[in-house]
Amino acid sequence: MPNQKKTVTESYKKSAAAVSKGRGTKQSRRTSAQNAALFGILTALALVLGYVESLVPVYLGAPGVKLGLANLVTMVGLYCMGTKETALISVVRVLLSGILFGPPSAILFGLAGTALSLTVMALCKRFRLFGMVGVSILGGVAHNIGQFLMAAFVVNTFGVFSYLPVLLTAGCAAGALIGLLGGILVGRVNRLFRTI
Repeated sequence: MPNQKKTVTESYKKSAAAVSKGRGTKQSRRTSAQNAALFGILTALALVLGYVESLVPVYLGAPGVKLGLANLVTMVGLYCMGTKETALISVVRVLLSGILFGPPSAILFGLAGTALSLTVMALCKRFRLFGMVGVSILGGVAHNIGQFLMAAFVVNTFGVFSYLPVLLTAGCAAGALIGLLGGILVGRVNRLFRTI
């Protein structure tokens, strides 16, 4: 009789472990499917927003002023997926936007701005130095500085930095707006994928 109880207990434990293992596999599979879906959505959205941005001319006394709509995708990706995935989305966006909607030189400037911007944003988020709006503002400012550093390297003069004050002001304003919108979107995306 004790041996029978022991056998039943062991078989019950094995069944429970198998069930929990199956659930874990299904859940991890569902999570990776959700990540793949979110990755595809954010990549497509980044491309669309990049195109819309190229259609809206913004001139505030300096070349290169943009609305920063594509940075909205960077914010959502950074807070919902992680730095590596967001970096990949950003690189794909810059390459495709440069090939489809702009001159090839736009790829060079876009990659420089994106690299510095994403690095600054990822570090600020990791060490919790600022909230989402602060991270977004610093990302916008870093993006402009990265592009200006590349421009100074290409034309071999630091005269381009005379436009920097205007672009830093525009970057702060756009970054604050993108940070507010990003906070709303991150909350909704997290809720959406929690219910699926």
